[in-house]
Amino acid sequence: MFADLGGAQFLMTSTILEMRDITKTFPGVKALSNVNLRVEEGEIHAVVGENGAGKSTLMKVLSGVYASGTYDGAIVYRGEECHFKGIHDSEHKGIVIIHQELALVPMLSIAENIFLGNEHARYGVIDWNANETRTSALLKKVGLKEDPKTLITNIGVGKQQLVEIAKALSKEVKLLILDEPTASLSERDSQALLDLLLEFKRQGITSILISHKLNEVNRVADKVTIIRDGRTIETLTKQDISEDRIITSMVGRSLDDRYPPREPKIGEVVLQVKNWSVYHPIHAERQVIKGIDINVRKGEVVGIAGLMGAGRTEFAMSLFGRSYGRRISGEVLLKGKPIDVSSVSKAVEQGIAYVTEDRKTYGLNLIDHIKHNITLANLGGVSRHSVIDDLRELAVANEYKAKTNIRSSSVYQMTGNLSGGNQQKVVLSKWLFANPEVLILDEPTRGIDVGAKYEIYTIIARLASEGKAIIVISSEMPELLGITDRIYVMNEGRIVGEMAASDASQEKIMRAIVRGEGKAS
Repeated sequence: MFADLGGAQFLMTSTILEMRDITKTFPGVKALSNVNLRVEEGEIHAVVGENGAGKSTLMKVLSGVYASGTYDGAIVYRGEECHFKGIHDSEHKGIVIIHQELALVPMLSIAENIFLGNEHARYGVIDWNANETRTSALLKKVGLKEDPKTLITNIGVGKQQLVEIAKALSKEVKLLILDEPTASLSERDSQALLDLLLEFKRQGITSILISHKLNEVNRVADKVTIIRDGRTIETLTKQDISEDRIITSMVGRSLDDRYPPREPKIGEVVLQVKNWSVYHPIHAERQVIKGIDINVRKGEVVGIAGLMGAGRTEFAMSLFGRSYGRRISGEVLLKGKPIDVSSVSKAVEQGIAYVTEDRKTYGLNLIDHIKHNITLANLGGVSRHSVIDDLRELAVANEYKAKTNIRSSSVYQMTGNLSGGNQQKVVLSKWLFANPEVLILDEPTRGIDVGAKYEIYTIIARLASEGKAIIVISSEMPELLGITDRIYVMNEGRIVGEMAASDASQEKIMRAIVRGEGKAS
């Protein structure tokens, strides 16, 4: 909309959404306290804050997950005060939320997922041709060329995220909310999704973006609202947005150094893996890991870099009790002696621990409390004559809660109710109590904020100083460069580069990936 004032035209923006003095309380916890959010039509508005700051709670209030009457304050959408009783009410108005955990059914087709519960039908019979024709048009809008009949399980995570967006478009979305949309995506897929958001902006669609990746926020956001401890701190306009300013507002202090200082004290070789090969668990002829040789020393943090699909997680899981793959061959040595890692229990007994990249599915029991999760990998450490000593277990849980700074009301809080950063600390505590010689960390800071990341890095540095041998798998190259001593580079199931972190750079790592250069010392 333009206004003509004295011959000059000025762009007039209209407010599509106002959330006024939103307060949401759970038993014993005030999650939101008088939070205000104002979003202009056609903009990309980022909402950032530490884990547990209240971002997702605010979006659940907006989308009707938390129904009107369960919170205080007002939602004004397109000039009308709204009282959403459920998610269907908000979607009817054109407000659609895409959660971090994708809500797709793997064994249904793309078309079936997009129109699930909202199918085109004639006389009570689903018109599959109409659904698939409409799906093709929606997929084209998000840049996908897949057949609508393709099963979700047969496409990658990046494409699944785009299917979720196509699903939102099918509901004639006016305000699109994306909660950590790039958390599980490769760099290339992340850039493609951000480009799509910018294209939606040109088409007049308004977006709210929740992200911990501040470089992405910096790239696409027109405004940024920062929430800390359930309160609105400030809203920055485009010219004021900078990573340093956001971090200071998020954590209440300046983080001059993103990574804790450490002085490595590297000793003898603890772990050696020789000629490790793994085949796909379903496609028996497909070799996933191809003759890998690596070693890790006492007190050393070794990084494994690579693009999505390079085989990093498959390597780690196969090493940890053969929990991935078939026809696994090769040798594992601990302090020079061959060890048996043919099952998870044997790997744990030998002193190897693996912190999975998918903490919610494989790392935690979300419907149990913190205390039980922390002791789960070492029940013998809290038992007498095979009977768990409840007081001993409580003492251990409280000890590791303090050591890793888990923020919770008590160790009896349900793990599923914790923020992502605190859930990750519970997973770390579980394996630290098992007292491993070798700790494999797979994407240890995925989906957590910059403040919680620093705490995880501090824990890693402390473990290295205690003599643990640590492997860190990460898709964030600055993270690997900041916390490791040495980096292996993987591509297509092979080690294609090795370099000291002090000599490494993002360019060198990418060059090794793209060109498959040999090992560089």
